[in-house]
Amino acid sequence: MRRRDFIKVIAGSAAAWPLGTRAQQPAMTHVGIVTIQPPTSPPYAAFSQRLLELGHVEGQNLSLDFINPERQPGGNAGAVQELIRRKVDIVLAIYQATIAAVVAARPGMPIVMIAIDYDPLAFGYIKSLARPGGDVTGLYLQQLDLAKKRVELLTQALPNVHAATVFWDAASEDQWKATRSAAPEFGLRLADVQLRDQPYDYEKALAQAPPDFRSVVIVPTSPVFFRDRQRLAEFAVQHKIATLFGFREWVDAGGLFSYGVNFPAAFRRVAEFVDMIAKGAKPADLPVEQPTKFELVLNLKTAKALGITVSPQILVRADEVIE
Repeated sequence: MRRRDFIKVIAGSAAAWPLGTRAQQPAMTHVGIVTIQPPTSPPYAAFSQRLLELGHVEGQNLSLDFINPERQPGGNAGAVQELIRRKVDIVLAIYQATIAAVVAARPGMPIVMIAIDYDPLAFGYIKSLARPGGDVTGLYLQQLDLAKKRVELLTQALPNVHAATVFWDAASEDQWKATRSAAPEFGLRLADVQLRDQPYDYEKALAQAPPDFRSVVIVPTSPVFFRDRQRLAEFAVQHKIATLFGFREWVDAGGLFSYGVNFPAAFRRVAEFVDMIAKGAKPADLPVEQPTKFELVLNLKTAKALGITVSPQILVRADEVIE
């Protein structure tokens, strides 16, 4: 049968379906996502996979709309306006600016967040973790609370290191401040370099740090740093720099070590929030969750390339060692 004839047969069959049969087709859930990461990145792949496991099939009863704010006039606000124009049902919000734009532009829109670089309580997006009370629910990853633990692990992993540089940008400024506050307790002196204009010039940033602070670089979590994880890993190996990151994806790319939540697992969990809202739950009734499991991941291959000996104490504690 020719393709054109086949299409006519299918079209004719569809037209012949009783109205009751067509009415039983699953309703479409339209999810809008504002992100600079590609849909194929590990977190979003995990998000899509979990939705599929829960019965949400793209093209059948699920539509995922990814909007890059860097390509929209007005940035996050422009991206949100585009999602509203496309009539999304739920917004998956990774950035604080996305929540602010949705709340301002479309009150009542269900928002599932992964609060990475900000405190949703401090911004007033939720009334409490147990009872959000509004249109926002999801996960709060408490990065500021983890800053102290990361400094502690760094000084344990590299006990002979007493100075380091922190790269930070606008999205990770609060993490830099938390790291700076924690450092004196562990005898670590810090220099900082703010990255502003994209693409970030890591060579220039390193040159701005005092020479004695260049052997170790702490990189907090931010959307751009995450997107640049391969560049950062290659840059660090090239310059013999030990690096500390927030998520294991940087270590998979070649960074030295990380301490934080399992990022894809977090995205799998917010997929379950999307599923519950799609089935009628209200964000106000879904408690905001905080991860309780954190993983220490070490790239021993990178340590060898850098000529670094990691303390046995950290090797024993590591949840995973990449060799």
